[in-house]
Amino acid sequence: MGLLTALQDDASIPEKRVLVTGATGLLGRAVFKEFKLYDWNAVGCRYNRARPDFVRVNLLDFAAVRKLLQDFKPHVIIHCAAERRPDVVENEFEAATQLNVAASGNLAKEAGMVGAFLIYISTDYVFDGRKPPYREDDSPNPLNLYGKTKLDGERAVLQNNQTATVLRVPVLYGDVEKLEESAVTIMFEKVQFSNKSANFDHWQQRFPTHVMDVAAVCRQLAERRMQDPSIKGIFHWSGNEQMTKFEMACAMADAFNLPSSHLRSITDSPVMGAPRPQNAQLDCSRLEKLGIGQRTPFLIGIKQCLWPFLIDKRWRQTVFH
Repeated sequence: MGLLTALQDDASIPEKRVLVTGATGLLGRAVFKEFKLYDWNAVGCRYNRARPDFVRVNLLDFAAVRKLLQDFKPHVIIHCAAERRPDVVENEFEAATQLNVAASGNLAKEAGMVGAFLIYISTDYVFDGRKPPYREDDSPNPLNLYGKTKLDGERAVLQNNQTATVLRVPVLYGDVEKLEESAVTIMFEKVQFSNKSANFDHWQQRFPTHVMDVAAVCRQLAERRMQDPSIKGIFHWSGNEQMTKFEMACAMADAFNLPSSHLRSITDSPVMGAPRPQNAQLDCSRLEKLGIGQRTPFLIGIKQCLWPFLIDKRWRQTVFH
């Protein structure tokens, strides 16, 4: 806990304290950056990924979690850590349940003990996709085990901490360290290799959302909560551009003026992997009515985050000039 001690001893650090779990992940990095940008004293938790400036903690070690919270005494906790890959959850259900449910419920309980406001990041996959758009009080019905663990995690959080918040979000993308880090950006390699036909799903309707937008919503929620204790319960946030994976792939090609004739649309329901809802669009009006939110247009966001992975640099002149 050397890093934590150093942070506590620095009298110049502002009083607003936030703890971010899963801080080395795609969303966690964005959340950590957002809070730091707005002068919060932010501590990031990590487990597997090496990052010396973050505190290493196993969220399944409840004693270690308790010590961390009681030492740091955060005002806010953003709980990003999760097993978020549906196909992995199908094969490793017990391990995923421990992280997505048991660790989340314990964190919520410990957050209540130190008076911290907890935001638990959940998913649109808690819905079956048959009657969109979904409001916060619509009945969940997950189609896959990932959605089930996240729904059970929601319930564990709210049962253990009645002042906590659940924030459901859809498929995320942003500044990835590798293309495989997001279900959106992983498509870019096939988009770039125009000499080989590439099939993309054109059945499931998605609402790709930039992680920096979700991070901004988390910060806005946290700051509003510090002024208004009634901020709690379930909220939804999402991008507002409805796109299939095929349409996302075509948008990537357009963003970099790349060929798209090799991209093929598959309109049948997928038969491989964990079942997905066809359209789990989230109604975001509860947050919008509070004046909370931020949305990055997909073409702008995807160009920014995929630029470092552009293989043929000759396209640079046609993209930005």
